[in-house]
Amino acid sequence: MTRDAIPQFVGARVRRREDPALVTGRGNFVADIPLENAATMAFVRSPYAHANVRSIDARGALSLPGVITVFTAEDLNPRFMKPFSFAKSSDNGNLEKLFEQKRFPLAAGRVRHVGEPVAVVIAENPYVAADAVDAVVVDYDPLPVVTDPEVALSEGAQLVHETCPRNRGFEWRLDGGDIDAAMSQADKVVELRVVIQRIIPNAMEPRAAAATYDGADGFTLWASTQIPHGLRDAVAGMLGIEEKQLRVIAPEVGGGFGAKANVYAEDVLAVLLARHLRRSIRWVASKSEDYLTTSHGRDQIAVLRLGATADGRIVGADLSVTMDCGAYFSGATPIIPAFTGIMIPGVYDFQNVRARAVGAFTNKVWSEPYRGAGRPEAAYLIERGIDKLADVLAIDPIEIRRRNFIAPEKFPYKTATGLTYDSGEYARALDKLLEHVDYEKLREDQAKRREAGGKLLGIGVATYVEICGFGPWEHSTVRVAADGKVTVLTGTSPHGQGHATSWAQIAADTLQVPIESVEVLHGDTGIVPKGIGTFGSRSAPVGGAAVFQSAEEVREGAKAIAAHLLEVAAADVRLEEGSFHVVGMRSRSVSWQDVAAAGHSEELPEQLRGKLNKALEFVPAGDTYPFGAHACVLEIDPDTGEIEPTPGSRAGARWYRSRDRASLVGGRGVRRVR
Repeated sequence: MTRDAIPQFVGARVRRREDPALVTGRGNFVADIPLENAATMAFVRSPYAHANVRSIDARGALSLPGVITVFTAEDLNPRFMKPFSFAKSSDNGNLEKLFEQKRFPLAAGRVRHVGEPVAVVIAENPYVAADAVDAVVVDYDPLPVVTDPEVALSEGAQLVHETCPRNRGFEWRLDGGDIDAAMSQADKVVELRVVIQRIIPNAMEPRAAAATYDGADGFTLWASTQIPHGLRDAVAGMLGIEEKQLRVIAPEVGGGFGAKANVYAEDVLAVLLARHLRRSIRWVASKSEDYLTTSHGRDQIAVLRLGATADGRIVGADLSVTMDCGAYFSGATPIIPAFTGIMIPGVYDFQNVRARAVGAFTNKVWSEPYRGAGRPEAAYLIERGIDKLADVLAIDPIEIRRRNFIAPEKFPYKTATGLTYDSGEYARALDKLLEHVDYEKLREDQAKRREAGGKLLGIGVATYVEICGFGPWEHSTVRVAADGKVTVLTGTSPHGQGHATSWAQIAADTLQVPIESVEVLHGDTGIVPKGIGTFGSRSAPVGGAAVFQSAEEVREGAKAIAAHLLEVAAADVRLEEGSFHVVGMRSRSVSWQDVAAAGHSEELPEQLRGKLNKALEFVPAGDTYPFGAHACVLEIDPDTGEIEPTPGSRAGARWYRSRDRASLVGGRGVRRVR
């Protein structure tokens, strides 16, 4: 094949292969999966944030035609081998005084947040199920409610869990350098208290689950999840079955953002009840139900003290975080503040940090990772802190940032919190941003407006560094069939990112085959044997790297087979322009089709068999630390406080690195800066 026939795909404009089905309504979500004899699962949920459950009367529901049965915690919770699990340690700092809660799918005796399920209805269709939920009579005894995390931690506050003193769910601490000495020597110390509000994830597709029980063949669970393998392992563990008995499939997933990287009561109950009732079970949340039952995010109150010299050089940061956990821990709740603490240095060069965090139980839905999980909070805190330093020291916000940036020659750079940033050019990103927004002209305009009166001009600038690419590993299999078709199996599980296209680009480039010849399979534990999943911006640097590495090994195996066909040493074979040839002798070559056919031939020597199939777990050497700079310019009405972004004012720049090239990109709207 010629180079024209095998273009480079990575970095090129490629039509996304996922999109045609989605934009034409042919995508299959959990709600679309055809199930034979499927019953609907629906939930009776508490309207109270805190209450004792005196009694549950399901007789009215059971009398309705089409209602199959109603279960309560007394019926179902004893069927589970263990409760939901949650993180009990942190990779950075020390997680201490962790409250060992035991949470099961249905509330038993007491509800602790609005929407907590107390009973589950099984009916022939969603309409009957909705009527049955309304017909279940629950006698609640309302209790006092605590919703403020600082109040929750105070002496005498209402307890969310009777055995958890002062609602203290956990404590976390980290120390780097000598913060007390740094602060005592600082010329100026500023302090700010920041409330980072609770937010509700709002994916286009609400959560959903569907399950079948196939007797000796086990179970199949379809779920709107980011972690099919993790969900399989968790559900199997709670039900006391072997992992191989449960197949989890994530079909089309309409957004996740971290909220679907979790194990929920509905997932576990769908599988349990499919076995108990010997029929298919389906549950699809409404939007309002999703708001009440899907994990929330953020909800931190932080106090940050920054010490600096008179010329604006930061010497230390002292951080205290109070996190509102909600009523329970979920999968990663206790470790979220650790990310805020370890990222508090941001892009700045100082070696003294103290970070403390406490988790407070309140009568709310639990808080879990959502869009950054602790890292955006850290960026917000340190940037607000450095702006306050700039104000009190009368230093321009841009200049004070420049004075504190970690210099490029210091990389790899070890932070006071124990991280090792791989690389960074923070000043370069900021320079590009300022060039784009014409910062000096904006400051002139701002000064003129102050003198003239009328609408004022607000200029905000922020620089940041992220931590992404989490391990510990990710699975990939690449195999070439006898007809030359390539199949990629990946443990990542996309929910809109386009992995089927991106991984096909990687494999096609590495193997030098047409991208149309590559099929990518994901999100099915019955097909992909292992996987971690998609969250924390890990898919490309870990999942994509796994695909690249396994494709590389298949390529080397193909070269060995080609060498056998050409009767030369493997070191003398090159794969170029889609075919294998002897070095210096282009006329002596074999095609991919020849190699693929030979690779599956019974006549192939034993030592060359299996060379076109490589499964592996890629283990990253460390995390990745992308960074960027952003600006926003606002017009402010001093009389009303109304704010409005000025036309074309939003801008950003980010430095991207790949294996063999780097480029600076950014944008105003969708336009790029080069």
